[in-house]
Amino acid sequence: MIPGQKQLTNMEELLEGIWKQNPVFVMVLGMCPVLAVSVSAMNAISMGLATTFVLVGSTLLVSLLRSVIPKEVRIATYIVIIATFVTVVDYLIQAISLAVYDALGAFIQLIVVNCIILGRAEAHASKNPPLRSVLNALGMGAGFTLGLFALGAVREILGAGKLFGVALFGPDFQPWVVMVLPPGGFFVLGSWLLLFNWLNSRKTDAAQAKPVEGHAHV
Repeated sequence: MIPGQKQLTNMEELLEGIWKQNPVFVMVLGMCPVLAVSVSAMNAISMGLATTFVLVGSTLLVSLLRSVIPKEVRIATYIVIIATFVTVVDYLIQAISLAVYDALGAFIQLIVVNCIILGRAEAHASKNPPLRSVLNALGMGAGFTLGLFALGAVREILGAGKLFGVALFGPDFQPWVVMVLPPGGFFVLGSWLLLFNWLNSRKTDAAQAKPVEGHAHV
């Protein structure tokens, strides 16, 4: 833990990445897979779960080895650890579903350079015990999966009239083809970012207004 930094509870560690430090909507990290694979809800969840698996596994191992990894080669070591878990998840997805594997394509291998995972290893797992590292990684993974699903669901519903391949509208529905194209990804991401910023602004304004109201009643 960094000196002077507030100690978070285990629950706060878990929830931090879901809302307060959401990788997609707050920190805006990992945008390459977010925009590329979020054309459907299934692809989005598959990539989110794969990333979460690598995130949890790598942060746990980094935390366990944090006292024996030399500082001079820590980044290279982290990358080797991450690449090992990416290889495992790559073979797992091939074994479970070739259709999903083909849909995700090269973005599975690109999990190695996902800045969310390397950032968690460097900024958190290398400084905290295993339990806290795993909880933080689970929260970040859940937040990343939630962000991917939010984009994938909207794009699939508007772009194909379906959700998880199930038709939602009648035969007269005209799909918004732009939603399954790259511009649609940017449009939906921008809309979600706007909503998150608006909600955070409201929360901040409400927090600032409470002391003023309390002072007025004195």
